[in-house]
Amino acid sequence: MTIIAIEEHWTTPELASALKALPTERQDDSLALNQMGDSLERLHDVGEGRIAAMDEQGIDVQILSVAPPATGPLDPADALAFSRDLNDIAAAAVAEHPTRLKAMATLPMASPGDVAAELTRAVGNGAVGAMVYGRTGERALDDPAHDDLFATAAALGQPIFIHPQLPAPSVRDALYSGFDPLTNLGLSTFGWGWHIEAATAALRLITRGTFDRHPGLKLVLGHWGELLLFWQDRVDSLSRIAGLDRTVSEVLRTNVFITSSGMLSPALLHHALEVSSIDQLLFSTDYPFQQPTASEIQAFLGEFASDQDREKFTSATARKVFGLHD
Repeated sequence: MTIIAIEEHWTTPELASALKALPTERQDDSLALNQMGDSLERLHDVGEGRIAAMDEQGIDVQILSVAPPATGPLDPADALAFSRDLNDIAAAAVAEHPTRLKAMATLPMASPGDVAAELTRAVGNGAVGAMVYGRTGERALDDPAHDDLFATAAALGQPIFIHPQLPAPSVRDALYSGFDPLTNLGLSTFGWGWHIEAATAALRLITRGTFDRHPGLKLVLGHWGELLLFWQDRVDSLSRIAGLDRTVSEVLRTNVFITSSGMLSPALLHHALEVSSIDQLLFSTDYPFQQPTASEIQAFLGEFASDQDREKFTSATARKVFGLHD
């Protein structure tokens, strides 16, 4: 059984330095999470150390993506330059380990006019899909300025992965403050805020009619759908008042693919199977922030009803969504 893990992160010291050099009000406090445990060392390794870790976990293929916030907070020119460099580094890592590594593109979202061209260039160099965030500065992902991205992704058959990010400062002040700094950060990121941010971005894209304009567009959400799978009955009420061609839940069941992000919870798996389908689910570990062992992964895979379903989850659907070939 081949195991393809689709949300596995990396970064470079140069990007971290550029992000830390930004004015205080534009810095991303979630960078502190990269420095916990041995994550930073693992994030910087897209070579032999990573391959060894994959072997230890029983992972056959990782699809790499730059850890948040990627190039989003940078000035437009820097975002473009860093995105191009990161995509070139990722392409070189994939070329070094073509049977073990693939990579999603990093896009200069701060420079919307350059996004489609960089996606096209990166795909031409072997990238599979792209990872983006729900907001760049004050510009939401569903802003018309980004419609070229979705048109290009749909035309190229490339999926767009919306990764969680730190909520806007005003939201953090209103909803995720009042505790000690570390608890504030945890509440606004992995504890809750990240997932509301990503779910809202996906819901805004659907409500904006993005999938009516681009019916073949593929979207990927982590963390078992960033709470949206739990709330389909309620969000469907937006469909009629927004004048959508299809209900929100129809889009979720047709265009949106869901990954585990290292949350190997049988309860979440069975809920996802109940409200979506096995053909929408993808395996990932969220490396290096989650590092499930080989035995933990195999125990989780034992929850599937058949070998066919297990194969869809671990590799077949990823091959189809990301266009992977042996």
